[in-house]
Amino acid sequence: MPKMNIDVIKGHDRDYLKQLMDISYHVMLDCFGAPDGDRYQILTQHEDFEMNILDTGLGFDRTNDVVVFSLTTRPRTKEQKLKFYHDLAEQLEAKLGIKKTDLMINLTTNTDEDWSFGNGVAQFIDGPLK
Repeated sequence: MPKMNIDVIKGHDRDYLKQLMDISYHVMLDCFGAPDGDRYQILTQHEDFEMNILDTGLGFDRTNDVVVFSLTTRPRTKEQKLKFYHDLAEQLEAKLGIKKTDLMINLTTNTDEDWSFGNGVAQFIDGPLK
């Protein structure tokens, strides 16, 4: 159930973008224990001048392969979060050649009443997912 927004700079082909989405989905399933089919991803491509992703003084040299993941999710343990950061970086580097320094991730947590999957119902509260 995490909603995953993925922001990239334009210029990657369809196969690359599909792999990016598939890898991040499978890492999320593994790290957060979400059920299969719990896939809510939005990928947005930007012109290079539309993304200024600096390094907060960490000494990273970002490239045009920079990827920003913003997830809205139920609360997760510290261990789950750290595993997600690590595993996503490892898999993206191994499978797509994305440098770990070109990866930025942020998680925003919310609770069950903050989700409606349709029909004007909070399915975790008064629907079939409670």
